[in-house]
Amino acid sequence: MKIAIPTNGGILSPHFGQCQAFAIIEVDTDKKTIIKTEMMTPPPHEPGILPRWLGDMGCNLVIAGGMGGRAINMFDSYGIGVVTGAPTKKPDDIVLEYLQGELITSGNYCDGQHAHSKGQGCGQREQME
Repeated sequence: MKIAIPTNGGILSPHFGQCQAFAIIEVDTDKKTIIKTEMMTPPPHEPGILPRWLGDMGCNLVIAGGMGGRAINMFDSYGIGVVTGAPTKKPDDIVLEYLQGELITSGNYCDGQHAHSKGQGCGQREQME
């Protein structure tokens, strides 16, 4: 299994669409261990590019702080699961908590209380992801 986590400065980015890089973490779900972690710079934003890009890398799951509903639907269409509301921690720590069934999420952090380009809300902006 491969898990993608959007990051800024080496920790989970609270807003999916504003990340600098993705931690792509390959895991052994039986042993509940991390096999490999790679930091990948995403391609320039275009509609639907991130679900396609992460799917092409074999990602099965995205763990994010916040993500708009349209982006969640796009990931679903590529067969990629989404967990939102993850805490702002190091990606490896988040994944280990997830594998152990101990990841505490607190809803979708993308609640519209932050700036979006051109005055758009999370769902509208995430359509472009």
